[in-house]
This record gives sequence, C-alpha cells and structure tokens, in this order.
Amino acid sequence: MSASDYKYTDALVEVKGRIGIIKLAVKLNRPKALNAFSTTMMLDVITALRELNEHPATVFTVLTGEGRFFSSGVDVKAVASRPPVKSSSLAERKIASMTGLVPALEMLRSLIDHQKVLVLALNGPAVGGGAAWFEGAADLFLAAEGSWLQVPFNSLGLVPENGSTTLFSHHIGVRRANEFLMFGRRATVEELETWGLVNRVFPKENFHGSVLAYLEKQLEENDGKSMMETKRLQNLPLRRERMLAVYDSVDALAEKTLDGASVKRFEQKNAQLSSRSKGQAKL
Repeated sequence: MSASDYKYTDALVEVKGRIGIIKLAVKLNRPKALNAFSTTMMLDVITALRELNEHPATVFTVLTGEGRFFSSGVDVKAVASRPPVKSSSLAERKIASMTGLVPALEMLRSLIDHQKVLVLALNGPAVGGGAAWFEGAADLFLAAEGSWLQVPFNSLGLVPENGSTTLFSHHIGVRRANEFLMFGRRATVEELETWGLVNRVFPKENFHGSVLAYLEKQLEENDGKSMMETKRLQNLPLRRERMLAVYDSVDALAEKTLDGASVKRFEQKNAQLSSRSKGQAKL
C-alpha cells in the first residue's frame, strides 16, 4: 500500500479490512538480518505511519516483525563501519552525532503523534532499539509466547535511547525500568505481562492470525472512532513529557558518544559477530 510513489524496501505495508472496518499491519521485512534497524528501515516505518495516519477507514495500526525476531535493534555492522567525525571541536562532533539521530527522533515523534490505535505485535525477541523504541509508545502491546526483550545500551557505552527511560517508567515503574534499562536484564513477555507492559500473550503458532482475530473482534464490538478518541484522550496529557524525554535522550546520547567508549565497544561487538559468522560458515 502506498498513496505516493515511495517504494518500501525494508517494510511491507498492507491494509486488510472487513465490513468496512480495516485493520492493518506494518511488518519489518529483514528476517535474514533479524530485522536490524537501518536508516532505510526507519524511513519506511515513518512513511508507513504517515500514510496509515491519513487512511480514511483504518482504526488500528499494527507494527510487527517478519521472521523469528521482531528486531535486533540498530545494525551493529553498519554503525561500526561509519567513518568517525574528524574534528578537534567537541561541539562539531556532537552536532554530527545529533544529525545522525534525526531519523530515529522523527520515527518516535511519528509513533507518539500517530492518530490510529497503535498496536505492537511482538512476534519474537527484540534487542536494543527493537526492545526500547516501540514498547512504551504503543497503545496496546500483544506478544508471542516465549518472546523476550533485552537492551544492552550501557554495555555498549550508550544510554537508553529515544525516551525509553520515561516511556518504560510510565508502564512498569522507575525501579523496574532502571533494572531493565541499566543492567541489560532479559525480560520475558510473560514476566512483562505481570508488570503491566504487555496486554496479552498469544501462542507462537499462528501469532499474526491470533492478533488479527483479536483486533477484528474489538472492531465488531466497539465503535472505531470511539476507540481512536479514547486513545487521543489517554495520550493527550502525556505527549509533551514523552517528546521532551525523546529530545533529552537524543541530547544525552550525542553527548555520551564524545567519550569514544561506544565506538570501541561497537567494534568489539562487530568483531564478535564477524567471528561467529565465519565459524558458522565453516560448519
């Protein structure tokens, strides 16, 4: 689905409907890379959110993944291969870093300002940005059994991204959010359901079908515009705090990159991944 000439490369976008009520799914489509986020994928998601926002008949926007992972976060190999900004000015280096974070900032703004009921359908594990960017911003969080979230930001010399500290603390409280975001603790969706972050856990088999059936049932029983208005009223007082949290995290991340710790840790991580890939190739 595309109302413009834009060609999606890392996402599949479709609208499915019945009885004049349409629900939709945005599926991250890089299963071989475990749906690692690139700038192209961010642009796909931003474009899809804009187009679906303007669709006259939809009520739900479903964000899910294709393959065994929802998303493994930012593409580590791409980050490690970026040439460093050569400047003695810390201000210039920080501005360059912030410029690179603009696509993620706009993606979070698009999620926060999305007018349709935003449903995260976690089809599998999520790591890093995949585990932090969407879970707190979604209106509903549905997950496949056995899935889990993990955010290794601090182990990579980074800070929690895109307002995730505030977005998570809204749902699970400050102390649980601290342990999850600070220590990189792996949390299962079954556990997160008891914490109040996940709404429902569905069987892994036919997960997407179960999600669609569940939402279709809601559309049969509830007025679509009423659900969207409920979402608007729920999020209205939260919008300013969420956007400020996103900006603050972008500023903090750009400042943290100046110490060089993340570059070294990303290089180490990339070397580990390359060594693992070579080892598997020999098998």
